[in-house]
Amino acid sequence: MSLNPRLTEWPGRVAWVIGASSGIGRALAARLHGLGAQVVVSARNRAALEAFVLEHPGSRALPMDVTDAAQVAAATQALCAGLVPHVVCYCAGHYKAMRADAVDLAEWQRHRSVNLDGAMNVLAAITAPLLARGRGHISLVSSVAGHRGLPNSLAYGPTKAALTHLAEVLYLDLRPRGIGVSVITPGFVATPLTARNDFHMPAMISPEAAAQAIVAGWAQGDFMIDFPRRFTRVLALLRLLPYRLYFALVHRATGL
Repeated sequence: MSLNPRLTEWPGRVAWVIGASSGIGRALAARLHGLGAQVVVSARNRAALEAFVLEHPGSRALPMDVTDAAQVAAATQALCAGLVPHVVCYCAGHYKAMRADAVDLAEWQRHRSVNLDGAMNVLAAITAPLLARGRGHISLVSSVAGHRGLPNSLAYGPTKAALTHLAEVLYLDLRPRGIGVSVITPGFVATPLTARNDFHMPAMISPEAAAQAIVAGWAQGDFMIDFPRRFTRVLALLRLLPYRLYFALVHRATGL
């Protein structure tokens, strides 16, 4: 049974992809454009957005800094004055490895500002227009790192866990009122963020493969869209383990 209306027909739909200057967001915007959607791309990097528009005729650039609530509100108002988007996907994210013996408070706050507060800024601006129309879909890109505590994830993991929790609450609040909600929990994807890692990343996939998986999840009406399954299924099983076993397995697997 689908938890959301299935998104299968893209011509005539407006898709707003936030965090589309690189990585999963850019690949997803390109995929949706190829399927016939009218794509609106947002990020801080205006040049990257303009390059995307040149490569994808008919798309629209809407630059904004997700951490600036006033900017987000103004951009949303400008967009919705023309046409309320059918799908809003929050792909903006920040990541830097951090452990408890080297806490960087400024970096922690940057994670919170982009990964969580930015999503709330978007939700505060877009929810009312979607509810007024009575249909639409909101999708948040979280991470399997938000399932349970992992080494090197002192700042990233908690903010992604909060994003998954946020999506669950949104679903309970908005689905009865006609708005679909989904949360995307990728494993390792080859992006500028994961390029910073100096450890082995199992089951790495391309941003294009990630975009394909997201679109497939929307088409199935899924709430949680996770990929690649050969990796995320293992993480899902680890969520069920008691702490004694979980901590021992993580230490053994990572050496940390």
